[in-house]
Amino acid sequence: MSLNDAWMQRDLAVLWHPCTQMKDHEKLPVIPIKRGEGVWLEDFDGKRYLDAVSSWWVNAFGHANPRINQRIKDQLDQLEHVILAGFGHQPVIELSERLVAVTPPGLERVFYADNGSSCIEVALKMSYHYWRNHGHSEKKRFVTLTNSYHGETVAAMSVGDVSLFTDTYKPLLLDTLKVPSPDCYLRPDGVSWEAHSRLMFAHMEQTLAEHHHEVAAVIVEPLIQGACGMRMYHPIYLTLLREACDRYNVHLIADEIAVGFGRTGTLFACEQAGITPDFMCLSKALTGGYLPLAACLTTDDVYQAFYDEYDTLRAFLHSHSYTGNPLACAAALATLDIFRDDDVINANKKLAARMAQSTEHLKDHPHIAEVRQTGMAIAMEMVQDKASKTAYPWQERRGLAVYQHALSRGALLRPLGNVVYFLPPYVISEEQIDFLAEVATEGIDQATSKKVSVAVNAALYPDFTHPG
Repeated sequence: MSLNDAWMQRDLAVLWHPCTQMKDHEKLPVIPIKRGEGVWLEDFDGKRYLDAVSSWWVNAFGHANPRINQRIKDQLDQLEHVILAGFGHQPVIELSERLVAVTPPGLERVFYADNGSSCIEVALKMSYHYWRNHGHSEKKRFVTLTNSYHGETVAAMSVGDVSLFTDTYKPLLLDTLKVPSPDCYLRPDGVSWEAHSRLMFAHMEQTLAEHHHEVAAVIVEPLIQGACGMRMYHPIYLTLLREACDRYNVHLIADEIAVGFGRTGTLFACEQAGITPDFMCLSKALTGGYLPLAACLTTDDVYQAFYDEYDTLRAFLHSHSYTGNPLACAAALATLDIFRDDDVINANKKLAARMAQSTEHLKDHPHIAEVRQTGMAIAMEMVQDKASKTAYPWQERRGLAVYQHALSRGALLRPLGNVVYFLPPYVISEEQIDFLAEVATEGIDQATSKKVSVAVNAALYPDFTHPG
């Protein structure tokens, strides 16, 4: 028995893996990872895999990055954790100062949570509570986009719109208003991203005009809707949305958990629209992929709505045991140092261009409807008919075929349903990008070579995408 097999047997005896039908692992091996370095992960049998998805979009500067390692080691010798209620510490203070400095102007206060979903919950609660403190308890609904994804906790699911994950839990969810997405994959032929995004904003305008009196906030993933298949739209939508939220007296929540820290080509996606949201949610790459940490940044206006005498009961009584953990804050500080010292955003422009160049040929593939890109995220959508963009039945799991082929070639590609994508660490080389494009092309060719099964009914969950 190999070391991989031994560890896999121990794994399957006790673990319940996330976002997984565990019965799949009767045929699909679990891959135990022993170590990581740069873009590479290595299993217990010595095989390496290029991490093309940044280990669920968190890793920014490679595995076992020496600069982040050292910052955490230094912090470990000083302080591992302390309660953040009534106490503070150097890393969390410095990190808060740095985040206020690098995020869009006007975001002046930082509230910490443990993960992305929890950060969304903070923003939703804080927005509702703000209006309540101002005597507007009727403003308790949230507007969200179709095909959006904001996490797996109950309120975060409520503002999401991927039916596979929300239908089961509908009795638990908040009553939200859903507006058609500006997703540019759906634009008519000959229509630009900007024109389509402007056109789709009419739905948001109408919803706010009709419901603003009961709406606390609009929540969006800026520029890229990740879990629904890396669907993308033009920054003008965010510009128009900021203007409308101001006119209708509604908060704007920017969920930059997946798209923040350079993924879209700028440090934050909101920069491309020149806007400041009322709440910005950050996590994932915040710590470079090392430790769970999330930050909800907001304005002084929001902060002041809770600042009062204790007996008014206006305080925001929300907490997490590990809020502002010093080790996680140290990792985040090291991550921000790398962004500052290494001119990462400009360096990524060259890598993004290579990603576009290496996948250019797939635009002519008979079963690729679109190759789309925003910054360091590029996606290739597999379809059974290119002209009509008719999707493959989700039950055929063609993305899984790409995943399995990539593993055989030494790459971790985990498609979103029928969407193959690259979201790599920023330390990837141009040659490694070429390798990923080669592997992806082979996998796509294999996955699309079989005819569609007439026995498969695609009516159930027609919008299905596996969340990465």
